[in-house]
Amino acid sequence: MTAALTALLWTLFEVFSGPAFAAPAGVTFFTPYTDVAVTPGETITYSIEIKNATGEIRRMKLAAQAPSGWETNLTAGGYKIQEIAVRPNDSETVTFTVDVPLKIDKGTYRVALLADGAPVLPLFVNVTEQGTYQAELSTDQPNMEGTNKSTFNYELKLKNRTPDAQTFALRADAEPGWNVQFTVEGKDVTSVSVDPGGQKTIRVSINPPSRIEAGTYKIPVRAETKNLSAETTLEVVIRGTYGLKLTTPDEVLSTSITAGGERRVKLRVENTGSAPLAKIQLSADTPVGWDVKFDPETIDTLAPNETKDVTATIRADKKAIAGDYVVTMNARTPEAEDSAAFRVTVKTSLLWGVVAVLIIGGVLAGLYALIQRYGRR
Repeated sequence: MTAALTALLWTLFEVFSGPAFAAPAGVTFFTPYTDVAVTPGETITYSIEIKNATGEIRRMKLAAQAPSGWETNLTAGGYKIQEIAVRPNDSETVTFTVDVPLKIDKGTYRVALLADGAPVLPLFVNVTEQGTYQAELSTDQPNMEGTNKSTFNYELKLKNRTPDAQTFALRADAEPGWNVQFTVEGKDVTSVSVDPGGQKTIRVSINPPSRIEAGTYKIPVRAETKNLSAETTLEVVIRGTYGLKLTTPDEVLSTSITAGGERRVKLRVENTGSAPLAKIQLSADTPVGWDVKFDPETIDTLAPNETKDVTATIRADKKAIAGDYVVTMNARTPEAEDSAAFRVTVKTSLLWGVVAVLIIGGVLAGLYALIQRYGRR
């Protein structure tokens, strides 16, 4: 290992062949950070102080020396510079930036500042990981929980670890009924461009289907180019919601009955939530003297979006007079309940109609007989 490192440093020394490191007489070059650790694609910024301890103005041509493929810049006062002049017994500050390539081997590298063609400030750069030509898609919070009516919002980071600008197509592998929307800088998008070595923030909004069961759902999200692909998986946890609906198959909530008679009505019980329901009890609120029986009286289990039919037998009071009555049907569990109010019209039975006709006929016949008997007098 030591031999390999020595060989590498010797090779680097040969790359930087030239005069020994020595500043012009009376001039010093200083930066506090001469050995830094970075990852591929990072930019290193050195602040270099150049001090002239002589009694004359010193003018020096400045340049940078770095391995092939590395980008360097020398700036001062907001300008790129190639030469600097320092007054007697004064100092100037130069900013030296070094862009580490993305595609680079792990190891130690050396850059240098040159003054009048001679290296004056050796700097070591320790690249801590192997450089790659790839993209990365990540999020700090991949898991969220809510109901089937929630909107789940995620924030993704897309990194372009290549030396070229890339345009990524965005895609989510969601089941039918799910709605996934990508947003960048406040705009809905289906693709995004990322500069070399840069990154973009992508916001993802997910809406589940309205009729979805409670559970955990995984949604892979991809950013792709012709040659690159990055993926992360988002997780949506749907909490169970409870809902119950009581109606009839045709949603007609009215019927008719005769006093003392019976009428069968078919009811439909539906689980409108995302969690199963158990032990659904059927009951009724009726006028005095009325009765309702259910078949079955209890529904043991009802899965989300499932329906079951129940037969309700309504018996009217035999003394009920003709008119409209309200019978309220109820379906209840500890978690949810619903009711349906039926308008029940009581009609007079045919037998009572015949009896009424006979009574009226008898009364009329009696009156006629009385008139005939006493009217002649």
